[in-house]
Amino acid sequence: MTLLAFLGIGLAHLLAAISPGPSFVLSVRTAATEGFGAAVALAAGFGLGATVWALAAITGLSILFEIAPLLFTGIKVAGGLFLIWIAISMWRHAPEPLPDMEVTTPRSPLSAFRLGLATFLVNPKPAVFFGAVFVGLVPGDAPLWAKAVVLLNIFWVETAWYVLVARVFSLPRARAAYGRVKTAADRTLGVALGALGARLALP
Repeated sequence: MTLLAFLGIGLAHLLAAISPGPSFVLSVRTAATEGFGAAVALAAGFGLGATVWALAAITGLSILFEIAPLLFTGIKVAGGLFLIWIAISMWRHAPEPLPDMEVTTPRSPLSAFRLGLATFLVNPKPAVFFGAVFVGLVPGDAPLWAKAVVLLNIFWVETAWYVLVARVFSLPRARAAYGRVKTAADRTLGVALGALGARLALP
């Protein structure tokens, strides 16, 4: 694998990680209502969950494409269209305000970690995303060390992003500030993700 491929995977994953979704909303709510510590544990659960899906995609797809190489193009196009669909959804829902935070009983770090891991493992969308990205950027014959680097990068990027979210939204005025720029920020990210989807879908 080339450095450009590693950077491409990292950028694709970063754009996906920072795009608003259930994990983001849960992270914001946990940070705002239960504090920074619980939200950091939640972030670690997200990171492990993303890594598990990535591991499943990187091992399963490499074998699958050896058996049926014609699926390479089909899944690549489908994955690109899926990313474009997410981008369109982000654009359409950008004007919607963040949900109101509810006061909850603070949970233990272990409980928060389990919640983060379960949130990712029950959501099949990460598997589709990683499959789409790996089809275009991870060769089936990539060495084991390269795949390990990809997985490690996915873990720390996912975790680090949600640790940052936890830090920001554990501050009193942060949520109101994000709400004021949410439409522009979400639509900017949607355009970037849509461009990536088009790149994967086109020959």
